[in-house]
Order: sequence, then structure tokens, then C-alpha cells
Amino acid sequence: MRWLLSDRSILTVYQKKIMCSHKTITPETAPQNAIATLKMLGRRHSKKLVLTLLLVVAENVTYLLYPLLAGFAINAIVTGQALHAVLYAVMVFAMWALGAARRSVDTRTFARIYAELAVPVIVAQRQEKQNASTIAARVTLSREFVDFFELHLPTLITSLASISGAAIMLLVIEFWTGVGCLIILLILACFLPGFSRKNEALFGRLNNRLEKEVSLVTVAQAPALAKHYGVLARLRIGLSDREALGFITIGTAAALLFAFTILSMTRKGMGDAGHIYSVMTYLWMFAMSLDDGPRLLEKYSQLKDIGKRVNTGS
Repeated sequence: MRWLLSDRSILTVYQKKIMCSHKTITPETAPQNAIATLKMLGRRHSKKLVLTLLLVVAENVTYLLYPLLAGFAINAIVTGQALHAVLYAVMVFAMWALGAARRSVDTRTFARIYAELAVPVIVAQRQEKQNASTIAARVTLSREFVDFFELHLPTLITSLASISGAAIMLLVIEFWTGVGCLIILLILACFLPGFSRKNEALFGRLNNRLEKEVSLVTVAQAPALAKHYGVLARLRIGLSDREALGFITIGTAAALLFAFTILSMTRKGMGDAGHIYSVMTYLWMFAMSLDDGPRLLEKYSQLKDIGKRVNTGS
């Protein structure tokens, strides 16, 4: 009884705190899917998140400009314009300074968000009469929502900005290579829904197992433990194989695009060194950003499954 009253008092404190900010969400109406939970966290911590995302956007602007400016710097070196070439160093410093500022702000912001999220999750799971093993697993899984904002959203913004920015710049400076980028994006988009559904099914089975882990470790005999960890290994290998399949598919498309661009520029004849550098760098930016796709899809599938399980109670 004392334990139940303690839970209720904790929940009451959190509900009062939330009501004061006019954002009341009780456990009965708490978000039960990933999108709703992410929106709730976004609304509640909007000021903190806006600052970090502005730094991410600024960092991405410098990333998109640096191949073009590097091309100008190369041409300036060739023509002996040292001052123009040295301006590229200012760009490099700006990139590192923005990156350092973002990383410093990130840790302060997201450590506090997780600290505020963990207690309502525990209380909500207790009220749902979940066992200790499930509660422990879901508190750990709830960290993935914070990780989304801290790690995966900046990566997603960077990837989308780099993919679209590189494709647009290539359309401007090397038209048919830019068209090739758009064709690759359309082909990959056709396979995206099926790839994502299979990932979600694997994550569902994996998280089912993880929720039973604490109770199994406490009471299960060696054969049951061996079976449990064997199943976990197979599921993780399955997810890794799918990620590897995504990487090799993207790598093949990128290699074909590089080959086409090199042959095309060779047939047209030697351009200036800065142009060649800019084209190859934007191509590499496009390929590396696509390379983040399988990992981001995996995280999206994981979040969708976690959102169905974890009642944030806040």
C-alpha cells in the first residue's frame, strides 16, 4: 500500500508540474506511438530543441558550401591569388566552431530531457501493472526517444540537406550527373516501404525478448538462457544483414554514378581543376549521405515498435 501511495504521489507531482505549463497528458491519454511521443517531447522542450536544430542547420550550410569554395580556392592557388585561397581556411574554422558549439549544447539539453522523461515512464508502467523486467527494459528503450533528437534527427537533417543540396548543385554544375542522382533517389524510394516493414517485424521480435531478459536472468536455467541469447543473436544478425544489404545496394548505385560522371567529364575534355574537384566532392557527399539511409531506417523501425510499448505517462 505504501508503495502504491508513493507511486501516486510521484505521479501527482508530475501532473501538477505539467498542468502549470498547460501541457497536461495523463497516463490514460499518454502517447502510445512513436510519432505522438516525439511530438510531445518536441512541444515540451521546444526552446531547447530549436537552439540545437538551428546549430545543426548552420553546420549543414557550411557543409554544402565547402566543396564549391574549395573549388574556388584551388583555382585561386593555380592563378596565384593567395588571399582568395586563404579565405577557405576561414570556412574550415567556421565549420569546426559550429560543430563544437552544437556538441556542447547537445549534451546539456538531452541529458536533462532524459532525466525528466525516465520517472514518468517508470510510474506509468507500474500503474499498468507491468513486471520489473518489463519496466527496466522500457525505461532503457525510452532513452531511444531522446537519442532520436540528440543523434538521429541531426543525422537525418544532415543527410537530407546533403542529398538534396548535392543533387541541386550537380544539376547546376554537371547536369546529367544531377539527373543520375534523382534517378537513384526514385529507384530507392520504390523499395523503401517493404524494407521498412521487414525491419519493424524484426525489431518487434527483438524487443519482445528484451522485455523478458531481467526475469530470465533471475530465474531461468542454463538451457533457457542459451535459447534466449541464441534468439537475440539471430535477430540482431538478421537486422545487421538487412543493413548490409542496404549498404551494398547504395554502394553499387554510387559506383555506377561515379563511373558515369568520370566517363562523361573525360569525353567532354579537361575542365578546370576547381570544377572537377567540386563535382567529385558533391558526388561523394551525395553517396555518403545515402549511406546513412539504412541506419536511419533501422532507427525509425525501432522507434515505431518502442512507441507501441512505452507509455511515457507524461
